[in-house]
Amino acid sequence: MTEAQLHSTLNSGRLSKAKIERLVTELEQEPSLTKRLFQEVLREDKEGDFNASWTFDHLMRKKLVYLIPFMDDFTEGLAQLQTDSCIRPMAHVCEMVCVTYFKKKDAFFHKHVSDGHLEKILTACFDWLISPINVAPKVFSMTSLYYLGFKFDWVHPELKLVLENTIGSGTAGYKNRAKKTLDMLVLLEH
Repeated sequence: MTEAQLHSTLNSGRLSKAKIERLVTELEQEPSLTKRLFQEVLREDKEGDFNASWTFDHLMRKKLVYLIPFMDDFTEGLAQLQTDSCIRPMAHVCEMVCVTYFKKKDAFFHKHVSDGHLEKILTACFDWLISPINVAPKVFSMTSLYYLGFKFDWVHPELKLVLENTIGSGTAGYKNRAKKTLDMLVLLEH
């Protein structure tokens, strides 16, 4: 698959889940196209589309390591995102990065993901957590921020404060994840 073919596929109308899965299978064989796919995410965000975002998320579920060569571009791009349809999958990718880095303690990620990258993820996640967007990016952000708090000691108290102040007005899904996150933060205090 070429960059032009990727662009054409992503812009051929709404992709079904089956088409996204086929595209991801092709992209697994073409790691060099991952950066181009992310560029399509940024372009689509401005146009209100989301084929690239969903494809990117599904590819990262299988080959998160493909993100490493352009981690600078990815983390810089997070602050540019505007639409829920693009923010949600990118928030999920951030969560996957944090789980891989902190929980799984993946040596490759520790070597290639810098504190600067993590700080940009942290900033985006706090922005998403406090902004008026759908609940899914907020839930992914809570998890990312929980893990990021093990590297940046100011994060846990700030996350706790935000969750305590917003849990009462959140949706059922938000309340559920916020309660679980708060419970984990309380355990860390003892």
